[in-house]
Amino acid sequence: QVQLVESGGGLVQAGGSLRLSCAASRRTFSGYAMGWFRQAPGKEREFVAAINWSGGGSAYSNSVKGRFTISRDNAKNTGYLQMNSLKPEDTAVYYCAARQYSIAVVTEADYAYWGQGTQVTVSS
Repeated sequence: QVQLVESGGGLVQAGGSLRLSCAASRRTFSGYAMGWFRQAPGKEREFVAAINWSGGGSAYSNSVKGRFTISRDNAKNTGYLQMNSLKPEDTAVYYCAARQYSIAVVTEADYAYWGQGTQVTVSS
């Protein structure tokens, strides 16, 4: 089992930056691929970014590519999502997720472990 706890959300003006963190409880977090998803009010949860177990491979949605960067520090059992050039349409609850496989994937159903989410609000 893996427990995930997100932090780092908040209110920021358009054009600003935030860094989200996802702390994992499991010692062998390095064997798990990790993803970030988000859910805006009235919308379905959507894929944002994912990273494989080693950090050597990643994927991004088209809407965040070039602005967001996913990374991880396996020694600290922590994943990150650096968000730059934020837009009001990035406003959502952001969730981190983990799967007990090494390869990052973009499908929500492939992730077995989820955090509780952290709110990101971008004002115009």
